[in-house]
Amino acid sequence: MEIERMGKAKIVLSATGMHDYFAWPSIVRKKDGAIAVACSGFRIGHICPFGKVVATVSDDEGEHYYPPQIWQDTCLDDRDAGLCAFGQSGLIVTSFNNSLSFQRKQVKYPFGSKDYRRKRAYILSYLNKVNRAEEEKTLGSTYIVSFDNGRTFGKINKSPITSPHGPIELMDGTLLWVGRTFSEDDSFTEKTNCIHVYTIQPERGEMTFVGQIDDVYEDGKKVLSCEPYAVQLPDGKIVCHIRVERGGDRIFTLYQSESADNGRTWTKPRQILEKTGGAPAHLMVHSSGVLISTYGYRNDPPAVRAIFSNDGGNTWSEPVTVCSEIAPTWDMGYPASVELSDGTILTVFYAHPDINGPANIIQQKWRLIL
Repeated sequence: MEIERMGKAKIVLSATGMHDYFAWPSIVRKKDGAIAVACSGFRIGHICPFGKVVATVSDDEGEHYYPPQIWQDTCLDDRDAGLCAFGQSGLIVTSFNNSLSFQRKQVKYPFGSKDYRRKRAYILSYLNKVNRAEEEKTLGSTYIVSFDNGRTFGKINKSPITSPHGPIELMDGTLLWVGRTFSEDDSFTEKTNCIHVYTIQPERGEMTFVGQIDDVYEDGKKVLSCEPYAVQLPDGKIVCHIRVERGGDRIFTLYQSESADNGRTWTKPRQILEKTGGAPAHLMVHSSGVLISTYGYRNDPPAVRAIFSNDGGNTWSEPVTVCSEIAPTWDMGYPASVELSDGTILTVFYAHPDINGPANIIQQKWRLIL
């Protein structure tokens, strides 16, 4: 499969000053036709307590965006921002955070800047003001629901699972969420390293367990499975791509699992990229029928890549580069895509346009050459 990039990549969300880091975006076409992009923004760095769910909306297919809005801001670090449009005018926004103790431990690592000591003191002074009751009220994987296309949102709900891009709406209207079981300290344990599947009842803020995807083993050892995303094909089959990694021997790749019964049972995950091929992924079905998976490639040179399937995920093409206008740093990726009205694809991701500068949310428009 060949593609054509439509113009250069451009920055969608950024800021100046100390709180200038934006990452882990999602994109969705809302039920009113507008495009929404959400991420964790106004941060100091990759791990800090100041992350907020920041969103911007475009009424003209990503040509221009309204000023950013804060859709969620807890006392903890709101990380990631998943999006799911549903029903007539529904919108679900997902996120997660980590415990105060985990964030305090992370502050000991340098931010890679000359004013690290000042930032460290600033972060610790904030963390020390958050009390246990506030932490317990907020800590977890979270989601908020709007029934008016994102103009207003209800209370914060808790989820037992988390994923970067959130749930999906099935053809029958069911809201299905495939995610990793939540871990407040990002630990790798038998309890937290599981990919579970739930349905959501948005009016009541309730979730129901429906299934589980098998763990992944490499050389007889269980490896980390996390950050899944799924899509339903026109024939009803659900395809899920899972980030699988093990740092010691550099596994960082995608596995695929499928369900033919709305998420109750799943096939054994199988590897679809090379050992360090990249992750995590976002899936979409193009109007042409092509199944597209976009993901971050963190080797040299870093890039946003895509693979394509014309047979419902049974086989995949060789990777192609969607965007490589990225500074040479591992801190990038998490692409998500939406189809525009003319069949063009708009992909958002995060990266550092300048190796010495902050992370921004960037978009690239491109099209399939069929």
